[in-house]
Amino acid sequence: MSNNTRLALLGPHGLDADGIDDFVTALRAACGAGDVAAVILRLAATDERGLTARVKQVAPVAQEHGAALVVACPGFTGDLPAVAIRGGADGIHVDKPRDLRELRDRLRDGRILGAGGLETKHAAMEAGEAGIDYLMFGGLYPDGVAPEADTVLARVSWWVEIFETPCIAVATSIEAVEPLVATGAEFIGLESTLWLADPAAVGQVQQALQQAPAR
Repeated sequence: MSNNTRLALLGPHGLDADGIDDFVTALRAACGAGDVAAVILRLAATDERGLTARVKQVAPVAQEHGAALVVACPGFTGDLPAVAIRGGADGIHVDKPRDLRELRDRLRDGRILGAGGLETKHAAMEAGEAGIDYLMFGGLYPDGVAPEADTVLARVSWWVEIFETPCIAVATSIEAVEPLVATGAEFIGLESTLWLADPAAVGQVQQALQQAPAR
């Protein structure tokens, strides 16, 4: 029996209009190399029209490969759900959220609400109770610093054992993938540093997932 863990690809922090074309090219290749369930598009803040235009460029590429596009934009003070919906995305991702219940009420009809950046178990549990679709552990901070791999592994292991809400366990190195898969996390997130410059790396990780024992 094969492992049924799927991949989520994280875009680089602060993706802007200048970088969107290269990102789309790399994303198309990466989505064709593995079973990608979701793409988290982390955009640089600008006006709603500009954000919507970027989402429209990326959404068809992810979706034609069967991947959901989830939009994140730290620092944006406008209406992110509206941007996502108008741009054709499948949902939004928020870090250190404070208004999850309100966002959940707005994102209906199968729209995805994901959360990350939660530093305590209590905050993670509150997010789960708010009805999110997934919780993300790990991933680079906007300044490029990575959280301790052991801390991410411990938090993922705790969550998977207790809660039904799926989680994305983010690897910031290839060496981190196998231990995260062993937790039974539903999704393994790959930081942009692992795949953006070499989309073929997605295929290598996919092969490792297929060889991992099923849980």
